[in-house]
Amino acid sequence: MSIKMNALHHYHHLLLLAGLFAAAVTAKPARLKFVVHEPSRFHFDKPENYISMYHQEGSDTLYVGGQAVIYVLTFSNRGVRDVQIPAPSDQTAIDTCKAKAAPLELECDNFITVIEKVNDTFIVCGTNAGSPRCWMLVNDTVLTDIQGVGQIASPADISPPYPSQKSISLPADGSLYSAMSAVGGHVGSIRRTFGPQKLLKTENVWLLNPQFAGAAIIPSTLKYKEEIYFFFSEINKTARVDEEPYRARIGRICTVDEGGIKNLLADSWTTFMKARVMCGAGNTQQQYNSMKQAVVLTAEDKRAGVMYGLFSNAWGRTVICAYSIEDIDQAFSTSKLKGYSNSFIGNRPGMCGRKNSSAGNDLKNLGVIRYHPEIEDVIRPVGVAPLDLPTDDQITHTVADIVLAVNDEHYSVLYLGTEQGKVLKVLHSSDGVFIISQYSMFRNEGPVLNMAINPQKGHLYVATAMEVQRLPLADCGRYGDTCRECILSRDPYCGWDKARRRCIAIPPGYNVTSGMLIQNLDQSNSSVCGEAAALKLRRTSPRQVSVPSNTSIFLPCPVRSFHATYRWEKDNCVKNYPCLFSGDFCVLGPAVDTPLREGVFRCMATEDGFKVEVISFKVVSHGRLLAASLASTMGPSLLLAMAALWLH
Repeated sequence: MSIKMNALHHYHHLLLLAGLFAAAVTAKPARLKFVVHEPSRFHFDKPENYISMYHQEGSDTLYVGGQAVIYVLTFSNRGVRDVQIPAPSDQTAIDTCKAKAAPLELECDNFITVIEKVNDTFIVCGTNAGSPRCWMLVNDTVLTDIQGVGQIASPADISPPYPSQKSISLPADGSLYSAMSAVGGHVGSIRRTFGPQKLLKTENVWLLNPQFAGAAIIPSTLKYKEEIYFFFSEINKTARVDEEPYRARIGRICTVDEGGIKNLLADSWTTFMKARVMCGAGNTQQQYNSMKQAVVLTAEDKRAGVMYGLFSNAWGRTVICAYSIEDIDQAFSTSKLKGYSNSFIGNRPGMCGRKNSSAGNDLKNLGVIRYHPEIEDVIRPVGVAPLDLPTDDQITHTVADIVLAVNDEHYSVLYLGTEQGKVLKVLHSSDGVFIISQYSMFRNEGPVLNMAINPQKGHLYVATAMEVQRLPLADCGRYGDTCRECILSRDPYCGWDKARRRCIAIPPGYNVTSGMLIQNLDQSNSSVCGEAAALKLRRTSPRQVSVPSNTSIFLPCPVRSFHATYRWEKDNCVKNYPCLFSGDFCVLGPAVDTPLREGVFRCMATEDGFKVEVISFKVVSHGRLLAASLASTMGPSLLLAMAALWLH
């Protein structure tokens, strides 16, 4: 993804500063919470517990690989058109799988694990009940055997035999790269598996029981310097009894790599290097060593950009750490090699070189990289600590986008799928992290298994085992109809249009110098709106509530922003009354010091230094004090039910 370099360099330094203070700030919840049921949703006929996805930038079609089927889903604002392509296993493979006692007998089927487009070839691979196979997808309708499309590795090097084994596929420059996690007798590997270039692999000793988490192209204006990073965890052979057995790693290869010489690395990478990745609070014992997923936002030029890693610890708690691509590149370019103390003669081993350059095949350099592929430098996150996110729900999947805001700066937006089937939309800026909103999207609660993002079309695709739903990236209409609500959302996709007085999506090609849109992303400050006086004077029309004598009453106030403080006021008096129950409602109920006599009760929300009236009620009774006895006996769920009833 090409982005403006000076802005991204500036952005990287701001992230460094932001991270230094992140640990000291208490994580705030999502500011807004939405329950959404978009028409663009698709329900599977049966649970799909293992899902692969392919989505081409700029398209409305999503390919989903499931159990013995490929779903071709075409989304529109009205709904989803689906075509299902059967992909059954060979009966022989099923019989063999069941006889072998697979990890689970349920896995003796053809689970589609790879859907990738390489040049004009649509490659589909599946587990085929423990005997992986690959096909070509033709015209979105039929699977055929791969023939006459260039050299291809064994399907077992592209797809795992069982869906519970993780594999990663990445097309780059006309070739397919595959990373296979270790399982059983398979040691795990990183390979070039399809395309015009020589098919290469890692040496077995380079990886120690790897479990892969992701891969990304690191582009360069000089094509021969283009690299691919692979993210994984592997066994730590030197771990003490009280240490976790895994360590997180980044592996790196050059896309121009054509292998070594006849007797040394002939069919292996000559540019493979790896580094340890730390995610935790400084040098403390609280480290997250198991990398679950990684995504990268990069620039076309140099090595500016950010990598976000999803990590877990031994107790299953998940966190996100952010890393500078420049820092990673610097380490691979300058660090000492582990176990190698001599100085380098000529070119540094493992560096990307022009095709057919003698440096790449220098015998001594090949020997050095064969036996010493690991660098000494450790890759640490910007700001030292993980991103400051609430921890009440485990993160299962993440995608990221980089957005050009109206101030001509770039901002990262992370979408985090959770164990409970929710999606968090997170801004990462110089101010640290800010959770813009939380989406509850699915009727059947379950973990988010996969996501795909399409910045060009402005869509996010989210899948659980039961359904797939599409969400707009620029969801500006949900934030409200005032400048203040639009600005406080801190959504880089959205800005306040002063002329039309609406919160709108930043249009493509927006001119930052002559445009009239307002944003304020680095802090929660709506003073740019100039609405302070009007907000203080704004009043709602009280809803009249007639109450018989000696009856308890509960007044509900919907919580809109979870970063605001909610209180009740009566008849414009100075005295405030607290919420009896806080959650999605701030409820005012009868208590000893809350006289619910006749009068006007106003719910006030304070955020960003301004107090705004949310809702008001005019209580009309027969003048007697309303009973308080029920307040102590009613549970929160009943209070909430009554609150909802009052609002309708």
